[in-house]
Amino acid sequence: MKSKVEPIIWQENKCLVLDQRLLPYEKKYMELKSYKDVIYAIKEMVVRGAPLIGITAAYGMALAAYEFGETKKLIDVAKEIKQSRPTAINLNWAIDLILRDINEINNTGKIIDTVKNRAIWIHEDDAMRCHKMGEHGAKLIKKGAGILTICNTGALATGGIGTAFGVILTAYQNDPTLRIFASETRPRQQGARLTTFEFVENGIKCTLIADTACGYLMQKEEIDLVISGADRIAANGDTANKIGTYQLAVLAKENNIPFYVAAPLSTFDLKINTGVEIPIEERDEKEVTQINGKTICASGVKVRNPAFDVTPSKYIAGIVTEKGILSGDYKITIKNVFNERVVV
Repeated sequence: MKSKVEPIIWQENKCLVLDQRLLPYEKKYMELKSYKDVIYAIKEMVVRGAPLIGITAAYGMALAAYEFGETKKLIDVAKEIKQSRPTAINLNWAIDLILRDINEINNTGKIIDTVKNRAIWIHEDDAMRCHKMGEHGAKLIKKGAGILTICNTGALATGGIGTAFGVILTAYQNDPTLRIFASETRPRQQGARLTTFEFVENGIKCTLIADTACGYLMQKEEIDLVISGADRIAANGDTANKIGTYQLAVLAKENNIPFYVAAPLSTFDLKINTGVEIPIEERDEKEVTQINGKTICASGVKVRNPAFDVTPSKYIAGIVTEKGILSGDYKITIKNVFNERVVV
């Protein structure tokens, strides 16, 4: 299965990314010519979504390898790229894989080939993970179910069909009677701008709702299951995701609706014990005070704009991964799945 949306293309040692800031109005690719361009694209949300950020960062290292061709300089570049967005762990995971690969290589040509090949592998590997998550997660969805999702977790956020979106896409192929709801996801409107765009591009019917309507639809028994993606998952299963996810999980619990998370193992951060340790990015206040460049609030008002929140594991019915669905005592199940896993 393949999405009809392609957010990143690597060809002839060039990196092209679909500028997600322009969607759904315009489909335009931006060429990233250097690792500095990659940092800009990640910071300014030209690309977004934890897995796709990691893939883009890996291609940024490949561009830097062509520019510098020495391990010492690439270590400095890696530090710069890692600072572009602090919450999504996939970025660090991808960069660290590349640094490990070139740790003892001194030949410029070999460094370039090694970094480029690893970046391509990270891209293809994520596509495979998405496919498997889709297969596992689709088993959770009953015929004709009402499904609610938040933010964007499809091809625009990954290297394949998506995480939570990929689960829905896979289930929909077998059951087009599914009722799919996408929350708008203020303040960047990733649900309204991007998720609805992907559903339409893939020929899937969906209903857009305001974030504030989610609890109402749960109460009216129109929602049977909630599924989100994740930007970082702690060792105990606490999960950081786009702001607004935590309140969905609490509302789902109150209404006896299962809340699931879909994320590849590259999103897990076993170095942190709980979600309290996850750094939460605070973004520009204009994302809250303005819509389409027009100010919507009183001048001088104080603003908070956290980009993510953390959902405690007690609210999560299961975590869909490429290795299967984790549930129960997450400290144990997460540890077990990683003990079985071998990183290539």
